[in-house]
Amino acid sequence: MKKYLLSILTLILPLATFAQEAAEKGLDEKVNEWFTPISKAWSSFIFYAVNLSEGVSMPLVIIWLLVAGLVFTIVFKFANIRMFPISINIVRGKYDDIDHVTAEPMAGDPTPGGDAIETIRVEDHEGEVSHFQALTAALSGTVGLGNIAGVAIAISLGGPGATFWMIVAGLLGMSSKFVECTLGVKYRDVGEDGTIYGGPMYYLKKGLADVGQTKLGKILAVVFAVMCIGGSFGGGNMFQANQAAQQFNTMIGAESTSAGLVFGIVMAIVVAIVIIGGIKRIGSITEKIVPFMVGIYFVAALIIIGMNVGSVGYAFGQIFDGAFNAKGITGGILGVLIVGFQRAAFSNEAGVGSAAIAHSAVKTKYPASEGLVALLEPFIDTVVVCTMTALVIIITNVDGSIMTYGVAAPDGVLATSKAFASALPWFPYVLTIAVVMFAFSTMLSWSYYGLQSWMFLFGRSKASDYTFKIIFCLFIIVGSAASLGAVTDFSDAMIFAMSIPNVIGLYFLFPKVKEEVVKFMNAIKAKKA
Repeated sequence: MKKYLLSILTLILPLATFAQEAAEKGLDEKVNEWFTPISKAWSSFIFYAVNLSEGVSMPLVIIWLLVAGLVFTIVFKFANIRMFPISINIVRGKYDDIDHVTAEPMAGDPTPGGDAIETIRVEDHEGEVSHFQALTAALSGTVGLGNIAGVAIAISLGGPGATFWMIVAGLLGMSSKFVECTLGVKYRDVGEDGTIYGGPMYYLKKGLADVGQTKLGKILAVVFAVMCIGGSFGGGNMFQANQAAQQFNTMIGAESTSAGLVFGIVMAIVVAIVIIGGIKRIGSITEKIVPFMVGIYFVAALIIIGMNVGSVGYAFGQIFDGAFNAKGITGGILGVLIVGFQRAAFSNEAGVGSAAIAHSAVKTKYPASEGLVALLEPFIDTVVVCTMTALVIIITNVDGSIMTYGVAAPDGVLATSKAFASALPWFPYVLTIAVVMFAFSTMLSWSYYGLQSWMFLFGRSKASDYTFKIIFCLFIIVGSAASLGAVTDFSDAMIFAMSIPNVIGLYFLFPKVKEEVVKFMNAIKAKKA
């Protein structure tokens, strides 16, 4: 531990110097200038849009994700709604004892007694974190700026009606999360010391081999891992650090490069201390941070809604009316639908495959149990948190003081802050804390996603582990002190590129998910008998 921290501090100093010089001498601008053509080309490819009507287009990758959600919703007979109560009970721990019951050996189980592969760390269990910890670890990677800034931008573009289509897309996304996270647990690897290695890399490689597509599985697994590493350094790291630093500096009235540099160094050290402990420590932190930060945000929204309870009916009326009667919005109903769908996809990342990495580490021998827990994620992220943000904005924008519908809000965070501050003058300070905490928790989750992909490609040695973690922490400093927009845009596109190999694998493997659902439901029935 001491040697590792010393190595981080040794590398922080030269990189901190670079970050400061980059901002002062405009090196970040030069990097952006050089990288912009590459970033534009890559982003144009991943977010290639098709024209659906005059002046209205939609990126193919969003259609790709939405179709997957719709297909899995139908294939699993609306499990996202039908099995919702079971999901809640799993998180509550109602079925925990099923994992300790000695049962008849399951077909294909490599160990006797019906148990999963026994591990050194936890007897009778395969996994490192609880259902709740896995859920909060995955949520910490999605609940964040998208729920604060993204919703404001969506409503400014598509009006209140965009909220309705965000909710619909969130419900569809629950099905995709259910499928990918079930597979994440089913095909995970367990190290000799009990450490879990899982995610799309493993179910693409091992799962597709199961169905006779070995070569395709290996190719898709490598492509996914490369994209995930790139996304972890940019969208899951530098962008988060940069936005948090800006918000913090704005609150304290600091505009100097040094302020961003100090913020980045502190953030990097705190992140390093947490991620050294792996998913266990990340899970133990996120299970406290995520409920706390979502709770504060939720309570603030409820206070405003309570203060304007008479306008709640008006707000919902605007949402439903705007969804099917979009006056003054470019593209009409179709334009509103597209804006809502895009924002939901960017917010909950259902189908991208990232969450399956976190959920793979859960303590369970029934993969479907964690798939059912995972479907709660888009519900909390999109259906609950995003909707609360939307209601606050719509209620406080009755006089048009927050935004003009149909005109893009240039700064989503500012618009949301303005909406909350109109009723709660102290909220901008709370928002700053929320942004920093959201950014911090997102970096924790994406450090784990990137590390798992890194070790899939480069091996599971200590050297490989430490190398990635050091690089990740150093990028936090660069992101806080120097704005490398083109690099971040490039890596954002990588996050959505992850969905291409991932969803292909899901289509091949969803019959395996059906088998796991039957096993888990039979176990529940046996418990009740």
